[in-house]
Order: sequence, then structure tokens, then C-alpha cells
Amino acid sequence: NERLRHVRDIFVFQCLIGSRVGDLTKLTKANIQDNILSYIPRKTKEGNPVTVQIPLHPMAIEILNRYDMPGDALLPFISGQRYNDYIKELFEVAGLIRTVTRLNPRTHEEEQVRICDIASSHMARRTFIGNLYGKVDSGVIISMSGHAKDSKAFTRYYDVSTDLQKNAI
Repeated sequence: NERLRHVRDIFVFQCLIGSRVGDLTKLTKANIQDNILSYIPRKTKEGNPVTVQIPLHPMAIEILNRYDMPGDALLPFISGQRYNDYIKELFEVAGLIRTVTRLNPRTHEEEQVRICDIASSHMARRTFIGNLYGKVDSGVIISMSGHAKDSKAFTRYYDVSTDLQKNAI
């Protein structure tokens, strides 16, 4: 399915750069110089703007090379809501249906849900941070994710693994 191939490529690209979906959809070819993506996240434009620079992973470059978009667009973007709907569909088609435990956002009660039913673009951002956490200094991750240096929000993006705890001891 070509539509889901596009969604897969956008999602994987987002996992490799860690941007918010609002920033992702505004990125253009001009944001990339010498295989480094550079942009100012929308959330930091007010007050203390920070330029984020992310060296592109070879897979990200490969994804970009699949598309020759008209104008300056990087990828065949769709609306944020439709993108999230298609991510759920993509996860289900790909067989990513395992059950996970989460707190229900309305009732704050624990519940079991299929991961494909809660998958979203924000999962790509969490994946970017989670894949780097424990392998590189947190300051490096923060510099690429656009979080403030003292960000309390940053800590919501990762879980400290048992291996990291054992290595610390």
C-alpha cells in the first residue's frame, strides 16, 4: 500500500530526527546542509529560541532520497491528525499489536491497550530520545531534541533500564 509506505517513511524519518510533528511538517530542503538538519523548534521561538542541529543518519538520507517532492518539501506530508490515524493503521498492518499497560488519560486508571491503538507521531519523538538515552550524554540528546537544559519534560521521554542501573552500581 503506497499510502502506508509513505507513512512508514515519514514515521521512521521522524524517529531518526526526534522532531515534533508540527516542526517536521514545516521542514524544507533548505533545512539540510551537509547532511545536517538544522531548525528552530516552534516551542522555542518565543522567548529563548534555540537552533537544533541533527546529523542525519544514513537511513534518514535514504528515505529523503526516495522522494523528489515538488518545491521545497522534504516528504509527502499529510495533516497531523490523518498522519496519526495512518500510524495506527500502519502499526496494525505491520502486526505491532502487543498489549501494553498505560494510565488512561481521562480516568488515570491503569488499563491494557493494544500498542497500535495508541501509536502516534509523538511515539517517534519518544523513540528518538529513548534510543539514545544511556548511550550518549543527556546534554547531547537535549541539544538535538530541542528541550531546555533544565527541562523536566525531558525526563518523561525515557525509562532508565535495568542494565543502566546495573552498570551504575
